[in-house]
This record gives sequence, C-alpha cells and structure tokens, in this order.
Amino acid sequence: MRILQANKFYYPKGGADKYFLDLTKALNAAGHETAVFAMADPRNLESPYSRYFASPVEFNGGGLKDKLKIPGRMIYSREAKRKFARELDDFKPDIVHVHNIYHQLSPSILEAAKARGIPVVMHLHDYKLICPNYRLFTKGHICRKCLDEKSYLPCLTNNCYKSYLQSSLATLEMTIHHKWLHIYEKNLDLLIAPSEFMRRLVIESGWPAEKIITIYNPAPKISEALLNTEDDLLKNDYQNDYPEEDYLLYFGRLAPEKGISDLAQAVKSGGGRSGQKLHIVGAGPEEKNIRTEFGPEIKSGQIKLLGRLTGQSLNDEITKARAVVFPSIWPENMPLALLESLAQGKIVIASRVGGLPEIIKDKENGFLFKAGDIKELEAVIKAVCELKPEIKKNIELRARESARILDPGSHLAKILQIYSKLAKKSG
Repeated sequence: MRILQANKFYYPKGGADKYFLDLTKALNAAGHETAVFAMADPRNLESPYSRYFASPVEFNGGGLKDKLKIPGRMIYSREAKRKFARELDDFKPDIVHVHNIYHQLSPSILEAAKARGIPVVMHLHDYKLICPNYRLFTKGHICRKCLDEKSYLPCLTNNCYKSYLQSSLATLEMTIHHKWLHIYEKNLDLLIAPSEFMRRLVIESGWPAEKIITIYNPAPKISEALLNTEDDLLKNDYQNDYPEEDYLLYFGRLAPEKGISDLAQAVKSGGGRSGQKLHIVGAGPEEKNIRTEFGPEIKSGQIKLLGRLTGQSLNDEITKARAVVFPSIWPENMPLALLESLAQGKIVIASRVGGLPEIIKDKENGFLFKAGDIKELEAVIKAVCELKPEIKKNIELRARESARILDPGSHLAKILQIYSKLAKKSG
C-alpha cells in the first residue's frame, strides 16, 4: 500500500511528531511505501520528499516577514496546497494520513486529496479540532466554553491564546474553518482518537460518531531483558534487577497545565516521607517559575531539574525512579510518556483527568488522584512509598501487562485495517 503521511514538523519536536515518525518507520518496515509532507526546517530529518515541503514560517519570535505570512498560512495556505497536490500527483498514494497540520500547513491540503478522490484519515493528537488554543485549558483551569457555547468567541474574550492579537487570529481561523468552509468536515473520511475521552468530546462538538474511531497509542516494545514471554510476566518469582532509587520522576514538557508545581509542592511537604526527592526532566516555560518557587529545595538537592534527556540517559532516569508522576491539571489525551513508563514496569501516579484513567486503574496498575488536589497527591505518594514489596511487585507486573496489550504490532495492524477499508471503498 502507498501511504502519504502529513505533519507540520518532520523532526521529533513533541509527542505527536514522534508518533508520526514512528508510524512512518513502522509502515516502511512492514513493506509499505510511504511519502511524507511537512514544513521545511533545518531540524528536519532527511527525506527524498523534502522538495515538496511548504516553506518555513516562524510562529514564535519570527521577524516581520514571518508575521505577515502567519494569517494566510493559518487560515488557508495556497502554497502548501499547491506543493501537496504536486506530491499527490507524483507519489499517487492509496491513502493520506494527516496529523498536526494546523497553522504551519493549514487544512487547505485536505482539499487537494479530496479533489483526487484519495481518502484522508486524521489523527487527533490534541484538541485543536474543537478548541482554538488546542488545550481545553486557559488561565489555570480546564475550559469548555467554546464547546458548550458552540462559538469560538470565548477564545477572544478570554484571551486564551498567548495574546489578544493571536487569540483573535485563532478565533477567526476556527470560525472560517468550521463555521464557514467546514473544510475538515467535508474532506476527512475518518478521525482517529487516541482516547475515548477525545472521541466523546469530538462527537459532542457535532461530529458523527461513525466517523470517529478510538485507537490507543502504542506503548514502546518491552525490552527482552525485562520480558521474554507472557509467562515470564506472570511469574510469582519475578524480580526487578534494575536499581531503584528514592526519587519520583516527572518527564515531559515543562508547562503550567502539566501540574509540575503541584507535584513539587507535594514533595516539598513530604508526602508523608522525609527525604523524598523529585527529578524533573524536560524544558519549557514553567521552568523559570519552578526555579523561583522552589529555589531552596533545588539548592538542597531535594528537587533536581535535569533538563532535556533522551535515549539511554532518559531510560536510566525512568528505570531508577520509585514512581513516575503525571500531575496534569489539563485534560491529557494519551501521552506517550505514560505508555513508556508502563512498558518499563514503573508505578505511575496520574491525575484523574482526560484519557489517563482509561489506562491507569487505581491501585491495580498504578495510582490516581484528583487533578490539582495536592493533599490527595501527598497521600498517594505516601501510599506508594509504603507499599509492601509483594504488592509493589504485582502493580509493576500489571503495569507492564498494560503496555504489552498496547504493543506496536497490534497497533499497526489496526491502522492498516483502516487504510485498507477506506482504500477499497474509494476504489
């Protein structure tokens, strides 16, 4: 099968981009022919299809030229559509799978595929299809105003997107796309939601249920060193040979909606255990606030900010952690970091929000707490630190079993089944 994958970035900037790259790699490994479409960028991976890529535009901190290009690129990019159409004609895909295309590419490319009778699948990595600022979160709180009021004006009146200028542009973008042109509705054959939470919200926004399917993101393949067979997973004499240290771990983007300051406060308060430490891996706008608010704890070494880590360095941090914490106060969809933690058999502590409770079952394969409730988080941390060895081992085993069920092979099979069905229908 010939598949054209489109995403605004062709390098692993975030979870959505990593998924796009991993899926393309898996499709190639399975013997399918793939092409990619993205925005030109010096950080991009090498690709024989880069000659088709849309010209670069900088949305954060760009010069006057970029600022003048932004409105047209966000709302309807004729350049991206023209270049995408040329790639469609040259590559002749059986199916198009788009990921995050808004802003840098725009949905104009969808019309090019529709005009050629090529079916298009869209992956919903975030809430942009229903929320102008893509997070369902503003001013420190979950926000459903645009969804509930069936209007995008609250984005402007509440200044939800960086500034009033950008909020007005995001409001206009959403109004044109969804109220006037209906460009997504007319040109997409199927939506893939990585969580039931996402699927329910999109249906609530007005999309027909039959056009949305839930497929959970795949967990990383479990290392043979950790698990050789299904029977090994269930053996009562299983022992974790990896050294565990007395710290909690957060890894991911450092942003206010991630609830990192709540976690740091819970660790500072002790969580019922003196000497408890927290390692924070990642970078982002919240780092400055954390350094200011928890300066003494950082200085003493109780809280460590380790910056961005990848590869073996990140793997070591995960394997040595007592538990990995996802304290989000926004409705997380299905973060890849969560699945990576489960694949390593780590106890996960997650807030009861968004799609997280669909994977984490309280006191079975991890622990849940009410988002934003620092006292409850402290109590959960205390409970995890005081787990009896046998109970701890059983939770770790069930965590790994959760990841095994979400293996990459079965995930790819589900994606290919969708491709095949839509390609046959269009043919």
